[in-house]
Amino acid sequence: MGSSADISMNSGAGNSVDNGMSGGAGNGAGGGMGNGVNASAGGDINGGAGNNAGSSAGGGMNNIAGNSVDNNMSGDINGSAGGGMGRGGVGILGTGSCLPEKVLTNADLEKLVDTSDEWIRQRTGMSERRIAAGAETATSLAIRAAQAALADAGVDGSRIGLVIVTTCTADYYSPSISCQVQHAIGAPPCAAFDMNAACTGSVYGLVVAKHHIDAGMCDYALVVSAELLSRLVDWTDRATCVLFGDGAGAFVLGRTPGGYGLLSSTLMSDGAGANMITIPGIHISDLDIERRGGQKKQTIWMDGGKVMKFASRAMVSSIEAVLEKAGLSLGDLSLVIPHQANKRIIDNAAKKLQLGPDRLFVNVQKYSNTSSASVPIALDEARREGRIRRGDHVALVAFGAGLTYGAALMRWA
Repeated sequence: MGSSADISMNSGAGNSVDNGMSGGAGNGAGGGMGNGVNASAGGDINGGAGNNAGSSAGGGMNNIAGNSVDNNMSGDINGSAGGGMGRGGVGILGTGSCLPEKVLTNADLEKLVDTSDEWIRQRTGMSERRIAAGAETATSLAIRAAQAALADAGVDGSRIGLVIVTTCTADYYSPSISCQVQHAIGAPPCAAFDMNAACTGSVYGLVVAKHHIDAGMCDYALVVSAELLSRLVDWTDRATCVLFGDGAGAFVLGRTPGGYGLLSSTLMSDGAGANMITIPGIHISDLDIERRGGQKKQTIWMDGGKVMKFASRAMVSSIEAVLEKAGLSLGDLSLVIPHQANKRIIDNAAKKLQLGPDRLFVNVQKYSNTSSASVPIALDEARREGRIRRGDHVALVAFGAGLTYGAALMRWA
């Protein structure tokens, strides 16, 4: 069957925008004395009395290739919209997930295309995946995952001030899934938008939501990643149909005690690799029609060989970057939760990082590649299995089409 299964929804090199956050900044309730801003990128600007926000531009990124812009924000967060919540950080307060009941095994795939259970497991580590039923949608999965995360966090939907949904398989171009989730959970009118960073979406969404809380725009934020990749798979293409599954995962973010929550992050992209993984929308190029056998199919296509070359290096460089920004080492990591793209990619990166199975969470064998939903689904499962304890340093890392990649490092509260 050749090398066509050396493929996954992941990515590699390029330009980057990196955000390191070990606390953040904000305004104190009852303040009004002004804010101080310290910038260490060629000079300092010091404000008056009040709280300080620190940022430092420069190094700390080990890019695969390309340029980087790094923002390190150290210091604690004091207050938020409504203010007066005390000094602390911003982190994940609750997680949830939703997986369709239908299971499609490798044996089932043997009946659809020329493949075998042994071949799939050997090249991807996958044994089965979940497939949405006809009445299920990305929106319905997103709502159920969101409700589970809110229940886990003990936060009522009416307290959510931001909803971000990450997806590349939205049910509609408009309305967004996020607006429907906002209504379904009983959130008041608030900011809500969908984000497409492919498989890196959950990490992007997590970082954006963290900054939203830092800025005092809300007290609680909801990030949901929902994907129905089975609706975009060409079930006659044995190179891709074995890889993907459906599911949704969610985070609730809010204030954490000082020293806990998100410590650092890095977000990167390389548009030079945009044609490595494509899913056509309104427009489809002649090249993409040719790749799909001369048909205008809205299906997933990828150059598995090229994508594979970038994936494990993207994972390694992203983790090294967030550790450096947080002033930590590989030995400080308690657990790494990677995008569940392909077991070989995860194993290769783990070997380079010298991470044993006890510090790596893998569930790709059960759910296959669920794109942006894979990290939040894995995080939720890891918590429920007792793999994460208070004070653990946990890294989330992902890579996807675009190309995009990034990581977030947190101290679990």
